[in-house]
Amino acid sequence: MVSAFIDHRLDGVIRVISIVNRSSLQPLYCSYCSTEQVCKTVDTDVQIHSDHFSYTCGASDVICKGEHMQNATHVLITTEKERSADHKMEYLPIKNKVVRESFKFNFTICISNLFGDYNNVLQFAQTMEMYKLLGVQHVVVYKTSCGPDLEKLLKHYETEGTLEIVSWPIDQFLNPARGWNIKRHKGDIQYFGQLVTLNECIYRNMYQSKYVLLNDIDEIIMPYKHSNLPSLMEDLQPAYPNIGVFLIENHIFPKIHFEESGKFKRAEWKNIPGINIMEHIYREPPRKKNYNPTKMIVNPRKVQQTSVHSTLKDFGGSFHVPFDVCRIVHVRVPLQENLTKEELFVDKRVWDFEQELVPNVDQTLKLSGFL
Repeated sequence: MVSAFIDHRLDGVIRVISIVNRSSLQPLYCSYCSTEQVCKTVDTDVQIHSDHFSYTCGASDVICKGEHMQNATHVLITTEKERSADHKMEYLPIKNKVVRESFKFNFTICISNLFGDYNNVLQFAQTMEMYKLLGVQHVVVYKTSCGPDLEKLLKHYETEGTLEIVSWPIDQFLNPARGWNIKRHKGDIQYFGQLVTLNECIYRNMYQSKYVLLNDIDEIIMPYKHSNLPSLMEDLQPAYPNIGVFLIENHIFPKIHFEESGKFKRAEWKNIPGINIMEHIYREPPRKKNYNPTKMIVNPRKVQQTSVHSTLKDFGGSFHVPFDVCRIVHVRVPLQENLTKEELFVDKRVWDFEQELVPNVDQTLKLSGFL
């Protein structure tokens, strides 16, 4: 069990986001309690998500099928039909009990799993500051572990109030794979349970945020015809009023190719660990025969289940946003490493923000003790 929510779109059932072992399925029961004494055990509908990348364990929703669930405060998934309610520790609190029409945040980013000794401080700071300029108020990171320098930066953003860090100790329960390809990455579950965290984040922010962005830590969902995300969505949403899922194309800026003038090779950033995204302005062309993966801007109230690049179950369908309107700036290792710099496109969109971005990054690095 990961977390539990009332789903008001489905007659107020309790949805428990869970990880299920697909190789040893058994009937599951749902024990839910309204006050200390009153608990009830009912049958469940176990919905294993269709995307599990062939790993034995997968993201699942356990739907509790009972009555009067809106009064329930805690829930437990169990294999026993008869269960005494004395195991208070194991019960999960039930969230999203109240439907809200106005939201604390306009834009929230869900960044799935931070693990290993990931220590890319400079790119993380630049990305966070870029997102603030684009209109994001809230970032959620699921953290298993990270490097010592990044830890300092995360603490700064948490103190500032921009970042919510959700502890994700999945390695204490399972042997998580470090990738998505089961042939190359052995383990019980895909990529440190990435799909579980993305779904958890949608429900966590269902009544907190108007929109939720689902992307990786090194990706920036970047509007190219609007100055920020609110103005982008003010155009897109009325044009497609029923759509709740906007698909944004991923475009790769290889970190091996540097901009030639060196204008952003700043002395202040020389000793900061990580990539300086402002030095990488060369974008790979789309691969003609390959599917170009997308990430998403979603209205969380229109999503039931999501995968990484698209939703699995939603209300209202999805819209593929044209590349010239919005695309992802993704500075990373090249995908087409045989291309020379001359075969790449020059794309300086990030530079449009330099006058605010550079001092904001400097200020952040000072406040978090790096400068």
